[in-house]
Amino acid sequence: MSDFSARDIIATLRAGDTPSRDALAWFAHGLADGAVSDAQAGAFAMAVCLNGLTDEGRVALTLGMRDSGQVLGWDLDGPVLDKHSTGGIGDCVSLVLAPALAACGAYVPMISGRGLGHTGGTLDKLEAIPGVNVNLDAAQFHDVVASTGCAIVSATGNIAPADKRLYAIRDVTATVESLDLITASILSKKLAGGLEGLVLDVKVGSGAFMKDMDAARALAEALTGTANAAGCRTSALITDMNQPLAPSLGNALEVAQVMAVLTAGDRDAPLSQISAALGGVLLAGAGLAVDADAGATLIAQAIHSGAAAERFGKMIAAMGGPVHFVENHERFLPEATVIREVVAQGAGRVQAIDGEALGRIVVALGGGRAVESDVVDPAVGLSGVLRLGDAVAKGQPLAVIHASRPDQADRAEAAVRAAFTLRDGAVKAPALIHAQVS
Repeated sequence: MSDFSARDIIATLRAGDTPSRDALAWFAHGLADGAVSDAQAGAFAMAVCLNGLTDEGRVALTLGMRDSGQVLGWDLDGPVLDKHSTGGIGDCVSLVLAPALAACGAYVPMISGRGLGHTGGTLDKLEAIPGVNVNLDAAQFHDVVASTGCAIVSATGNIAPADKRLYAIRDVTATVESLDLITASILSKKLAGGLEGLVLDVKVGSGAFMKDMDAARALAEALTGTANAAGCRTSALITDMNQPLAPSLGNALEVAQVMAVLTAGDRDAPLSQISAALGGVLLAGAGLAVDADAGATLIAQAIHSGAAAERFGKMIAAMGGPVHFVENHERFLPEATVIREVVAQGAGRVQAIDGEALGRIVVALGGGRAVESDVVDPAVGLSGVLRLGDAVAKGQPLAVIHASRPDQADRAEAAVRAAFTLRDGAVKAPALIHAQVS
């Protein structure tokens, strides 16, 4: 690959053409080893953002970024599967789905992330549990997956280092929104996990990054097309995020909601339904179920029977958390010092919910990050959040604020009310799943 230069690759992109597969692989490795400068990385990102890549170019960039670091290998007696969400509010599916898949015979080495913008991060949620270590090295990661069936960890510096460098450049060059770069960023890390099957949960609606169906479908098609061309069997579900998936937002509060689903096995909860649908697609693709519906039934049974809770408890203990967390989770999870109901000032039905606004309220309470260095307070957030179509009487709670100080709760109260639209009239609740893209 020594015949390539960053300058020539950027010039090709600027002219509206896509560099060759080998050229894009060279550039990805240059991002990882420093051969490509920050200025060249920024120019590359802007050229891709403005002119785009072909489908083949998107696959080549994804594989080049995947291969810029370690690609994990597995020798296990079941399929290696994973799920990725594009981000939403009250979205704690990973904590339900990973142990449920493990209970159904799959292995789930989930490399996950932290909170981004108004959306919560799976790693932040796990770290609300005392003692849990998400920063496992490769040997520890392998041991936990092999012994419990699942592990949810942070990417090491050796996983897709080209993406880590390019993402930081994109963040300061206004090129985050590029469909090609989003696809390569997500998939380079996931494919480095050595997966045999992947399902993507592409969120759409007021609480998602993708606000409309056209944008969500374009992303789902780019992700599935690229992942399948790269050799990983992948499907996507486009799911609704016009309201929180779970009625709690915030790290410890969402873990408590997960435990309610895993221990009570509520099959009708939206969190259970989405988990079953995503898991059903994975189990069918891996040959562990005859079709997606049968697979969804197996996931629901794993949740309802307590088998998924058992796997979750084993994973938590193996990652340094309490041995009896599942049985005693209430005593281990942190609680906020200020808990306050936000009551409706009028009556009506919930016609609309500004999900992004609710997510930003949680961030402002300290439950997320405005900048990367911010320390997250795991106890704060919102609980008891009403859903679309709920009838509300004057004085009835819309949600409950969990804050560390009264002044934070004061500021959050008006913002919570503003996030709900109440008026008379019937409301047609949106479907949980809008489409499947294979």
